[in-house]
Amino acid sequence: MGENAEAALRDWLLLAQLPGIGPRSFRTLLEHFGTPSQALAADPQLLKALGIRKRAIARLDDPPWDQVEAALDWAQGEQAHILTLADPAYPVPLAELPDAPPVLYLHGNPQVLKEPQLAIVGSRNPSRNAWDTTKAFARHLAACGLTITSGLALGIDSAAHEGALEAGYTIAVLATGPDRVYPAQNQALARRIADQGALVSEFPPGTPPRAEHFPRRNRIISALSLGTFVTEAALRSGSLITARYAVEQGREVFAMPGSIHNPLARGCHALIKSGAKLVESTDDILQELSPQLHPFVQAGPDDSERKEAMAVPSFSSRVDARYHHLIHAMGQDPISLEGLIQRTGMSANEVASVLTLLELEGIIVSVPGGRYAVCAS
Repeated sequence: MGENAEAALRDWLLLAQLPGIGPRSFRTLLEHFGTPSQALAADPQLLKALGIRKRAIARLDDPPWDQVEAALDWAQGEQAHILTLADPAYPVPLAELPDAPPVLYLHGNPQVLKEPQLAIVGSRNPSRNAWDTTKAFARHLAACGLTITSGLALGIDSAAHEGALEAGYTIAVLATGPDRVYPAQNQALARRIADQGALVSEFPPGTPPRAEHFPRRNRIISALSLGTFVTEAALRSGSLITARYAVEQGREVFAMPGSIHNPLARGCHALIKSGAKLVESTDDILQELSPQLHPFVQAGPDDSERKEAMAVPSFSSRVDARYHHLIHAMGQDPISLEGLIQRTGMSANEVASVLTLLELEGIIVSVPGGRYAVCAS
């Protein structure tokens, strides 16, 4: 980075970290002055006339250069990047927001921001079936060329990241600085995401988690993505905030139905009632997004290698002894999860995982009472 570029970046960081300068105020200054450097050199009375708060103007006499230096020091680390709104690598869909973050801190590969993304969000305490289904959907959709974007929370977010990592790329948008992981239980997952995707934050290094950061994070998740898919959520849920942002931003919203007896399905049912697309299989999502995905997931005559790398194995190629064993154990009548565990001798996790894949492939179907049955041929 040349001296001029480094000086310009310092001014971007300084203006972004002045107290009272939010994304909208920052954009106002950019539109009026053209660059952060010119805004910082402007007459205080003019800044006041533009609606800039007194505490931000006052801080110009004692700029927080220590915070700027801390951010620049962080950016010296491996896979660490700082993107401004003027950077060609800054994602265009996010830049179009009126409150787009002026600065993004990224740990990982900036190129994944240019890939087509699908947000998958949901409950922090999901049912086991929702966890398994989310992971399976994320794995399949990632294999089809979608980068899976979520918020690194426990529960559905983690399942989405885990599934995507098995087949493609994933992005985690943080409610903390890029050097912190919240919750702490996801430290290992965050490292894997940085190696196979990206951790993204609008908050500078050292920023701890705060309640008001999570809705701000959610608007970034939805804006980066072609659509938001909610797999399980209560009526009062941050996932519904993400879905609302998606609607406001002109993005698609998808929701997976669940049992009427499951309180964690009510958020999804409310979304479906209000116009979200009901999702029963990954095809429901891919077909809806196909016009936007065409340049990315349709292989041309010269990119057969990409097509081969992204191809999803057929079900028959993935069937092993466990699948045959479980299908045989099901018999002709509906059977519960507990019954299958007893008949097969498999663990609860194994049975749940196999059932999820069989259901996704249309081999079996869930029926009332928490039971499963083989579909009629």
